[in-house]
Amino acid sequence: MENEADGKERVFSVELKSKRNLKNVTLTNGSSDSVLVEGTIGELVQAAFAEGIILEVVGKNGVLRIDLREDEIKKTTEQTQTEVKNQ
Repeated sequence: MENEADGKERVFSVELKSKRNLKNVTLTNGSSDSVLVEGTIGELVQAAFAEGIILEVVGKNGVLRIDLREDEIKKTTEQTQTEVKNQ
């Protein structure tokens, strides 16, 4: 998985073991270009960082991957704590 050139857009993929685990996929042809993917990866088996840059959430029925580094989660958590203290 590769980040877009500007480094701000996030890439994700959902891999399901069976299409039975897919609840809904909607591609809208209206004025909005929205896309909705709904499903279940089942009971959590493991959540870890793969290759240091991809958060991989493994369930019994599939895998969710997003290009998110561990330090970004820590940074977000620290920012939230700082914001709460400043209120």
